[in-house]
Amino acid sequence: MRRTTGICKMGFMLSLVAVFCMVSVSAALAADVVKVGCCLTLTGKYAKAGKFFKRGYEMAIEEVNAKGGIQLKNGKKVKVKLIMYDDKSDPTTAVNLSEHLITVDKVNVMLGSYSTSQVNAQSVVPEKYGVPYVNGGGASSFIYSRGFKWIFGTLASISELSYTEMTLLKELIDKGKLPKPCKIALSWENNAHGKDFEAGVKKAMKEHPGYFKLVLDEPFQKNTKNYAPLLIKVKSANADVYLSDCHFPQFSAQHKQYSEMGLYHKFVSYGARGPESNARKSLGDAVNYLVAAQWWTPLLPYPQSKAFAKMYKEKYKEDISEWYPALAYETARILFKAIEIAGSLDRKAIRNALENMEFKPAIVAGQVIKFNKKTHQATYPYVIVQNMPGGKIVAVYPKNAATGEIVCPIPKK
Repeated sequence: MRRTTGICKMGFMLSLVAVFCMVSVSAALAADVVKVGCCLTLTGKYAKAGKFFKRGYEMAIEEVNAKGGIQLKNGKKVKVKLIMYDDKSDPTTAVNLSEHLITVDKVNVMLGSYSTSQVNAQSVVPEKYGVPYVNGGGASSFIYSRGFKWIFGTLASISELSYTEMTLLKELIDKGKLPKPCKIALSWENNAHGKDFEAGVKKAMKEHPGYFKLVLDEPFQKNTKNYAPLLIKVKSANADVYLSDCHFPQFSAQHKQYSEMGLYHKFVSYGARGPESNARKSLGDAVNYLVAAQWWTPLLPYPQSKAFAKMYKEKYKEDISEWYPALAYETARILFKAIEIAGSLDRKAIRNALENMEFKPAIVAGQVIKFNKKTHQATYPYVIVQNMPGGKIVAVYPKNAATGEIVCPIPKK
């Protein structure tokens, strides 16, 4: 009798599970809107980038909603509803708001904030609750090395950025524009972002023995204001090339002092920094000939990239020179495509769609975005640009995206 009762109880529980699963799937299909949660750096030290990310997200949402929404398997289209908060460029605030979005606002999926520190902190929350989360603001490999299942990033890694620049340097050496071995002075923010940059440089050096000589390898603190001690070391190293990994505020302060001290190198790059409109405004001609590796640039020749740049200008009445809104736009489009592939708002199905996605035609270099199956970080090539006198910017690498020839060595004043 006891055994029969136990079997009955087990059968009852299994029935409940089956009913629960059926109800969950039905609810996911029956939803009227997709609730997308997002907290962004709309104020604080990353406010400029946050503003651009907001624009990119909103452009993607307006685009899909204008077509009636996202197509689900049941034939129904659901529109996207964005629930957005300001995380004030503060990691703790980003964590608390993410909790609110998931537990109070009951969002279905999430779009990420901007900067490695914000994304690193915030992403713990959607991972905890099993909510698909896609960001275009965190590139450090540390974010994607924690074994998380629900976190995806559309920025190619910082190590790939510096490795791409080193690949260009090798080509310049082969063409006789730089000496062999080429002496490199390297500095980097003493954090995961900077260590990734250093790793990409050293990977290229290992793969191309005899091409490079690292004469300085110096970390600096992200909150540094006075770069004179670092730059004295850079000058003493007598390098041909200066590579530094910086976020924009650090780049602006460091290169200002670099110029004031009269330093010169044949090739200078601050990673992804230099082409920003604010750089030209604050530093003037000092940014001439700086080289930067970008996730996106309006110079890319692809029709879809040009269409995005045109759409941005028509909407905001200004030209686009930053990569931020482009990656935000693409990040949102990838998330919406995953929902369409899943055919419902079932979170596991959306995550599986992201894992197996090959998104194309993308607006980035290479025109394809796909995620590493293990880390969930996107892989695609960088495009390298160079500032020219008069405010012009040209794409110089790779060859199939180039709009001009690189000037190397940099002309001496």
